[in-house]
This record gives sequence, structure tokens and C-alpha cells, in this order.
Amino acid sequence: MTEILSAPLVVEFPFTRSLGPVQSAFLTGLRERTVLGVKASDGTVLVPPVEYDPATAAELRELVEVGTTGTVTTWAWNPAPRPNQPLATPFAWVLVRLDGADTALLHALDAPGPESVATGMRVRVRWAADRAGAITDIACFEPYEDGAADPEAGTGPGTAAGTTAAATPHTGVFDDPVTGIVAEARLDYTYSPGRAQTAYLAALSERRTVGERCPSCTKVYVPPRGACPTCGVATTDRVEVGPRGTVTTYCIVNIKAKNLDIEVPYVYAHIALDGAGLALHGRIGGIPYDQVRMGLRVEPVWTDGGRYPDHYRPTGEPDADYDAYKELL
Repeated sequence: MTEILSAPLVVEFPFTRSLGPVQSAFLTGLRERTVLGVKASDGTVLVPPVEYDPATAAELRELVEVGTTGTVTTWAWNPAPRPNQPLATPFAWVLVRLDGADTALLHALDAPGPESVATGMRVRVRWAADRAGAITDIACFEPYEDGAADPEAGTGPGTAAGTTAAATPHTGVFDDPVTGIVAEARLDYTYSPGRAQTAYLAALSERRTVGERCPSCTKVYVPPRGACPTCGVATTDRVEVGPRGTVTTYCIVNIKAKNLDIEVPYVYAHIALDGAGLALHGRIGGIPYDQVRMGLRVEPVWTDGGRYPDHYRPTGEPDADYDAYKELL
């Protein structure tokens, strides 16, 4: 039996996001050690602030400053921090309702152990030494006893010893405001394609395309999924399909993808391989992009050392009749 494949996989998508006036003021305020919320239609103060009322969808613009001290409303202990989390040592994830706010802010609490954390405990912001206008400008929260001096307090409400003052109006105006951020989206994990797709990939390495047939509806799935999504039964009967097929639908790509050495425009198509019960994706080559059409008969083109077809090209056969592939659109 072929060994089931697995490999590390990293999915990354960093993107630049522009900020509206509310989020810009919030992040710029953090850089200046000021926490801002927004007043909702019913008078409640939302922290972090949002641009539209979650109940009425009305536009919100009335900014207020809240305290840098607050109360833990709920928490969970994190005994094994992962890379790039707020703290490298075990800590608690906490929801903190800052003084003057009516909603809670999610962040990390630096505490020696879970026994030192409790709902209702008082905490305060620990500011990062270097701040650039991001949620990480709050390095974390730390336990705080009302009445103790707060060396990192700002000038807003709830910063004096023992106070839990209400939110105060704020213009949201700062010098050199933050107007955009880069969001670093990343998922790092080990992926296994499973039994069915392991066999499919092994066959591709031999320049064969193998699917699996449902024992109930007899549809042949390529790539195989291990089970029929219609009948819900396992698919174990392997069937070699193709290598030729028919273009069912297609699109013309006019935007060049990063790190892809293919000149635009080019055609990406759904191709129903002979004997398959549904179409797979493939690039069409060997023909001008404006001559690709539904029903075009194609065959795979492999490159030396390639693990899958580089593209599909016309076979020279007559186009397939529409009735032959209409159920595979």
C-alpha cells in the first residue's frame, strides 16, 4: 500500500488595508498611549471602536477616550504560547472592559499562573516601548490594584489611582495619523491529502490520471475525494481516465500572477477528461487564447520532471458535441 503523503504547508496572504476615520484614530491613539472608543446610538461605548452601530447599522463617529485600567470579564490560560503571540511565557487570554467602556477588549494578561487570574480582577495596560499605531502597542495587560500608582498612565479617564471615570469626548485628531496597515495573514501547518489523493498524486508521477468510482451512482471523481459527496459512500474502485478530455468552460486571464512565469493573456479551463464524472482545472496552451472554445478536445503536455501536466493543448480532433459534456458544466 502506498504510504499516505504529508508535508509542511504555509499559506500566506499579506495585504494592505486602508483605515477609515474611526480605526485610524483608534490605532493612532494607541501609539500615543490613548485608548479611544466610539459611542453607539444607545449611548454605550464600544472598545475597540467600530464604524457602524452593530444594532442599527447607523454610522458612528463620536469618539471618546476611556481608561487604561479595567476589569477582566472572562479569561483562558495559555500554557504554551506559539510564535508571534504577545508573550513568550505562559499567559492568560483575557477580555478586559476598560473603565468607561461597555464592551471588552481581547488581549494578553501577564500573570505568573492561572491561580492568579480571576474574573473581576483589576488590570491595567502595559504599553510597548516602541509603538507604531497597532494593537501590539498594548504589549499586554498586567494585574493592578486600585489605589496603586500607575507609572505608565496617560491623561485620560480611569488613569488616576482608584478612579473608574466615565469616557470623555475626544476629537480623534493626532499629528501624523496612521492611515493604513499591512495585515499579515499566515497559516503554518502539516497537510496530508489522505488515501485517495495520495494515490492520485502517485499516478500523476507516472503520467497517469486516476480517479475513483462511486459504487452507488457510478460517477468517477477526478481528483478523487475518498467518498462520494452525493451518495456519502466510500469510493475505493480506482479508474484511469483520459489522458484526453474536453473543455467545458473557460476564462481568459489578463492579470499576471506574482512568481508565475506565464505571459498574459492565457486561458484557464475546466476540462472533463474522458471517463471522468466531473471536470478538473487546467491551463490551455498551444493555441491563441481567442481560439479556445467550449467543446475543444485537448490532451496533456508534460515537462521533464513535472509532477502534473504543465498545460493542455488541442488534439486536432473535431470538437465534442455539446450534449456529450453538458452535464459536466
